[in-house]
Amino acid sequence: MTREHTSNLPKVPEEIIQHFDQWQAEGVDASNCPVRDVLDRIGDKWSVLILMMLAREPRRFSALNKAVGDISKRMLTQTLRALQRDGLVERTVYPTTPPRVDYRLTDLGRSALVPLAGLIVWADKRHEEIRTSRDTFDKEEAVAARLSA
Repeated sequence: MTREHTSNLPKVPEEIIQHFDQWQAEGVDASNCPVRDVLDRIGDKWSVLILMMLAREPRRFSALNKAVGDISKRMLTQTLRALQRDGLVERTVYPTTPPRVDYRLTDLGRSALVPLAGLIVWADKRHEEIRTSRDTFDKEEAVAARLSA
């Protein structure tokens, strides 16, 4: 259901809105948008979870794989490499037999934890409301599809 409202952005700092307005006025190429670029990484299915798993201490690959549970080894490898490429995670190889490898957050990775914490708290608090909205939307869409058929 679509509702009328006066603003989509209550309590958003004016400076952030002006910043986005400036980007649009300057014709910033969406593919070079810094927010979009970062959200492409952080917004994937696994990155936030892995960053939070590394928040307390470094972990070995097998410990991360066990802690996450439903991630394949291939996907964990790809996600860790992407986080490493972005400078959020550091991989350390120890000269042992067999080689021991662990992963830890970099300073940049640790700096992401505060904004992520806000998102995690919001998602936890609003999850049921979001699921209810999805269910309502899906039911309304199904009714509309039946009526138009």
